[in-house]
Amino acid sequence: MKAIICQSFDHPSNLTLSETEAPALADHEVLIDIAATGLGYVDALTVSGLYQIKPPLPFIPGNEIAGTVIEVGAFVQTLKVGDRVLAMPSNGGLAEQISLSASRCLVIPDHLSFSAAASFLVNYCTAHHGLVTCGALTASDTVLILGASGGVGVAAIDVAKSHGAHVIAAASTPEKVQAAITAGADEGLLYSAADWRDQLKTLLAGRALTVVYDPVGGDFADPALRSLSPGGRYLVIGFASGSIPKFAANLTLLKQISIVGVNWGGHIMIHPEASQPVIDHLLSRIQTRQLNPEAGQCFALADAGLAMTAMLDRQAIGKIVITQE
Repeated sequence: MKAIICQSFDHPSNLTLSETEAPALADHEVLIDIAATGLGYVDALTVSGLYQIKPPLPFIPGNEIAGTVIEVGAFVQTLKVGDRVLAMPSNGGLAEQISLSASRCLVIPDHLSFSAAASFLVNYCTAHHGLVTCGALTASDTVLILGASGGVGVAAIDVAKSHGAHVIAAASTPEKVQAAITAGADEGLLYSAADWRDQLKTLLAGRALTVVYDPVGGDFADPALRSLSPGGRYLVIGFASGSIPKFAANLTLLKQISIVGVNWGGHIMIHPEASQPVIDHLLSRIQTRQLNPEAGQCFALADAGLAMTAMLDRQAIGKIVITQE
């Protein structure tokens, strides 16, 4: 079996395709031919040894997969050979096959492609948890999404629009702004411009900015926070810029705003019972086409290192997916 094996923590451009043993199948597991693997910024950081959690070496990266069941264990009754499934293994996604407990697999809606299914779980669960659970999003809200053209941002656009909110997308290049608008944002702005807060004020046209969704951090965070209207919610998703911002605490008092940390993985670690209802809810909205996850840039398995490098270099648009279809 071919796989991307991380032998040491290093820049992802050094990853290469290797041969390894095919996975064994336990009685409660299914064997999956992997058709697509979604990648996130955390994958690139983990391979580089820059993430706070370091898995034991060697390991096969990738924790969002979609594919076809090709064999089932003796005790498996919920799935059958030929089922199209998605799953979130702890690792092992950048390979041709993987064996997983049947209980960790979800059947993919018929109209959803493998690449779209592999784009779904992490970013959409985070967007729903952030915007709906933590941010109490309603149709009357106006949402500013930073880093809006990346996989995290595109998922947030889709979730926010599905709830009727008005979405302003912020990105660093005209190409990325256009990608976010194509993904469903109502308007866009260049936050690489010195006057981006003036752009935002013009786009708001007197409307209150009630939610900021920030997976970027860095120098964009403080001006975004200051742009919130009274009662606004600032949702901290991550720090893709590589810089953790420092906020003036008095702003929360003077502006009567909230800063809320959004950590879907941490939430379900403490409350594992919360995961399945959210996933079921999102899948039902995908089934009725209220949500429409799509893959962004696609790469071959052998080019997984190039895909991760694009993320580290802030060149990725949409959710990066490794395809083997």
